[in-house]
Amino acid sequence: MKFAKRSMQDANERLGDSLESARAWLGGPLISKLLGLVVLAYVLLCLLLGWYWSREPGLEPLVTAREARVEGELTVQTLQAVMTTLLDKPGGFISNDIMPPGLMMDNMPNWEFGVLVQVRDMTRALRRDMARSQSQSTEDRDLARAEPRFHFDNKSWAMPASESEYRDGLRALASYEQRLQQGDAAFYPRADSLASWLGDVSTRLGSLSQRLSASVGREPLSDSGRARERTPWTQIDDVFYEARGTSWALVHLLRAVEQDYAEVLGKKNAQVSLQQIIRDLEATQAPLWSPMVLNGSGFGVLANHSLVMANYLSRANAALIDLRRLLEQG
Repeated sequence: MKFAKRSMQDANERLGDSLESARAWLGGPLISKLLGLVVLAYVLLCLLLGWYWSREPGLEPLVTAREARVEGELTVQTLQAVMTTLLDKPGGFISNDIMPPGLMMDNMPNWEFGVLVQVRDMTRALRRDMARSQSQSTEDRDLARAEPRFHFDNKSWAMPASESEYRDGLRALASYEQRLQQGDAAFYPRADSLASWLGDVSTRLGSLSQRLSASVGREPLSDSGRARERTPWTQIDDVFYEARGTSWALVHLLRAVEQDYAEVLGKKNAQVSLQQIIRDLEATQAPLWSPMVLNGSGFGVLANHSLVMANYLSRANAALIDLRRLLEQG
């Protein structure tokens, strides 16, 4: 009897020791390993999503000329398609993200800002010039609603979010397009309105070209003759991708303008000039094979991607200035 009791006590003690050991094992290294695996999986997922979301849209036509039935419709449709691509591309609109991986991404938000600036400029040109017969005429109600929506802060994530304001602007553009088809809205493809918008584009490209060129060792001179500050090395890739976004949007918008202003361009013999501008801007969308934006000095061993981009933008801007001058001549 005593032997049986002792055996049971020994068994209970061994069981208790085993349970204690199991608790210590479960509460120690195993939990740490599981947490480590979860964190590793999360980091890998963020890296994969970040890579996928960083892929820029291509230059395939967003809208075909066959879909447009009235003058100006192709430009409005292209403007909507550019903005829709900005909002619905992989990852959506990233500039106002507050969680990884969007929070940690740097290049795509700058690309988005470059596109957004061109959307804002074209919407303003439509409201100010293209949809009005003269300066004293009444502005279009839908364009008057769309323009301030697109100028909303691109980093607002709530109350309201940037996306909600931009989609409201898209709805206003869609309403303008529908009224344009029905003859209840107007679009005037005049040389002066096109020249005015091209002036805005030229200003943007000139500024970007200067900022890109300021990445090199020698400091460029300002208008007063004093040296400007160089672009900080932490912002070199920011300016580069803003320029790529700007160029991507301009390629699509200029293709649409080429169709809607075909008669004006034909009278001025300016089709070839516009096509050359589009070709120069298309060259800015070549794949970047380097894992980062290189900033070599002058004729050094490493490339300077910013200077290559500045060269394309400067060529396009020079052609834009000539085209604008040609359109303004009687």
